[in-house]
Amino acid sequence: MTTTPAPALDPRADIVDLTAAIVDIPSVSGDEQALADAVEQTLRTHAPHLTVIRDGDTVIARTELGRATRVVMAGHLDTVPVADNLPSSRRTRDGREELVGRGTCDMKGGVSIFLALAVETTDPDVDLTWIFYDHEEVAKADNSLTRIARTHPEHLQGDFAILGEPTSAGVEGGCKGTMKLEVTARGVASHSARDWVGDNAIHHLAPVLERLAAYEARRAVIDGLEYRECLNAVAITGGIAGNVIPDRAAITLNYRFAPDTSPDRAEAHVRELLKDCDVEIEVTDSAAGALPGLDTPPAREFLAALGDDVTVAAKQGWTDVSRFAELGTPAVNFGPGDPLLAHTDDEHVPLEDLRQALAALRRWLEPAGR
Repeated sequence: MTTTPAPALDPRADIVDLTAAIVDIPSVSGDEQALADAVEQTLRTHAPHLTVIRDGDTVIARTELGRATRVVMAGHLDTVPVADNLPSSRRTRDGREELVGRGTCDMKGGVSIFLALAVETTDPDVDLTWIFYDHEEVAKADNSLTRIARTHPEHLQGDFAILGEPTSAGVEGGCKGTMKLEVTARGVASHSARDWVGDNAIHHLAPVLERLAAYEARRAVIDGLEYRECLNAVAITGGIAGNVIPDRAAITLNYRFAPDTSPDRAEAHVRELLKDCDVEIEVTDSAAGALPGLDTPPAREFLAALGDDVTVAAKQGWTDVSRFAELGTPAVNFGPGDPLLAHTDDEHVPLEDLRQALAALRRWLEPAGR
């Protein structure tokens, strides 16, 4: 059996060229090995100052300089499925140069910047841990950080963490929590021509939909950042045939809650909202949010290095900053690309975003700039 060698990456190439090379290695969730091999080979070849660890399809690289502070820089290798948007291409639109293709925004732009910096940053004022990980775009249980947090939590520990999620080269603090719930109504099946014999489960969901439609979501301001909560029906099922009164119907809810709310409180809130509705409620998945974490010394130094023009906002989705928060490590999101373009068929990243984010992180990591 022959193994295809990992594609060669040049970490000292122009950041746009490096990003294109990384994007052009397909890595849909579950198929990250080729890209993980390429990242590992690049680090082992070009970064003798780093201790490189391979854990499944996750590559971890660490400095061991004995610094008082350790910063973790993490980026996921996987993408959602390709939509006829590979290989990458370049275009100019409305006077702006863009790199187009699956993963350019979410988040191979961030990965390329981290890989370049991991190679070139040999004597930082802080110890650095670089994590290039797999299975982020799927269920939490499959995310490699879940496994590593359980088996080798020391690999994730630090005083501050940066996730390379797309933020248009601004800072997005913390993240919202997320919860999925199954709301089920029961009835009695019968022939639809004799509906008085049955009890229509779908009709029992009407009060649930009415309450969701009238729901006014909370806006929480935490450390000056506004998190907008969202509670929505995202799927509805019920019925087996056009002539049968359904005896079961269900609505799937997705609740995105502010990071000052625990999953237990979030569940209690939904149950209170749907109180007196004749339904069963089951939480099928949940993950806590993360507070902004911008008041720690490393975070303040990071913001100062970025300069007064950097935008600082709340992260309106869920990201793996939550995992670091669970380990007691404050974390922020910072990377090239507009998060609204993640997962879209027209996924792209402005070339200026790549260059701006790289330059900002260089300023922060260079001792002269600290």
